[in-house]
Amino acid sequence: MQILMILFAVFFAMGLFFILADFLKLPTLAAEKAMLSAVKENSQKTKNIEVLLNGFAVRIARYLPIDEYKKIRMRNTLNAAGMKETPEEFIANALVKSGATALGIIPALIIFPLLAPIIIILAIIVYFKEIRRADEKLNAKREKIEIELPRFVATVTQELKASRDVLSILENFKKNAGADFAKELDIVTADMRSSSYEAALTRFEARINSTMLSDITRGLIGVLRGDDGAMYFQMLSHDMKQLELQRLKAQAMKIPSKIRIFSFLMLMCFLMTYIVIIISEIIHSLSAML
Repeated sequence: MQILMILFAVFFAMGLFFILADFLKLPTLAAEKAMLSAVKENSQKTKNIEVLLNGFAVRIARYLPIDEYKKIRMRNTLNAAGMKETPEEFIANALVKSGATALGIIPALIIFPLLAPIIIILAIIVYFKEIRRADEKLNAKREKIEIELPRFVATVTQELKASRDVLSILENFKKNAGADFAKELDIVTADMRSSSYEAALTRFEARINSTMLSDITRGLIGVLRGDDGAMYFQMLSHDMKQLELQRLKAQAMKIPSKIRIFSFLMLMCFLMTYIVIIISEIIHSLSAML
């Protein structure tokens, strides 16, 4: 009887959902999945659970009050990170995912109540992980761009000896730049064609928010204003090389700790080999004596 009641409740809820979905003209799961896949930059497949959570987040986002300064700052971060969400949708998405995780407390209270505090802590962790996702993505993008900046400065230093056309310098370097840096250069060159060169470079600096890039844009703006710029970029190239060496040294410092683990495992293998041989010889000697 209880099974029949459960089945009746499930099918009644499903039927009520489909009736309300048709009445409210809600898009189907396939339509929402297609829209999410269209706005994604990569070729990853959109999961059904992601589509459902995103649908709830879009509806909740309408009622989220956000401070204007925080909204502008978050919008700039999302745009720089290449994420198409609005600030309201981004925060709502984090809340929905955290809330979906917190729903696990209901079966936990029924089956094993001691799991309830763990689920609450897990929901809080999910919220903070999701709310930091844009900053982490932007930091990863910034690191990839900063790796290419020493080579970019060296190229600008050489190009200034023959030409002072900043736009052509950026377009020429864009052909050999990495994917992330080439995309940003594509944006800034298009911005320079449609507006002031200085304003476009300033917006470029604000999007990435990198101290290394700030020094470069400052030098490029100086070139646009008529400064020589050759000596400035030579000094900047020297400083960039030093920073690049420090970065490579920092990466090299991380390698010995990884090697040490494998060295320890090899040592243990050698010791086990000798121990097995010694034990085998002892057993063989004892058996011969007996």
